[in-house]
Amino acid sequence: MSSRPPLTFFCTRLASSLRRDKPLDNALALLASSYRLVITVGAAWLTARLAPGKPMKHALVLGATGTLLGLAGVVATWNLGLGTRWYPVSRAVLAVPECWAGAKIQQRQSTRR
Repeated sequence: MSSRPPLTFFCTRLASSLRRDKPLDNALALLASSYRLVITVGAAWLTARLAPGKPMKHALVLGATGTLLGLAGVVATWNLGLGTRWYPVSRAVLAVPECWAGAKIQQRQSTRR
């Protein structure tokens, strides 16, 4: 067991994992997936909020764009050994559902007003 505080341990592990010669492991891919989920839902919420009309459609177009770019990333990095393969695949697969959720949150907020 380490005597270092958990945050120090995490930051040290994160810094050592970010070296270019070490592939992304499952724990860091899960961390990246977590914050990317929040960012994507927030971006879709903002897109729906700023849309002049049909906010869900605008958010889903954002999600479709994310899926296409995610698939391009999967194809481009598949055999490069950059880490777990589930991470880029999950980013491509989850782009549309995350954007749908962001737009749905915005719709519920706008009906309350």
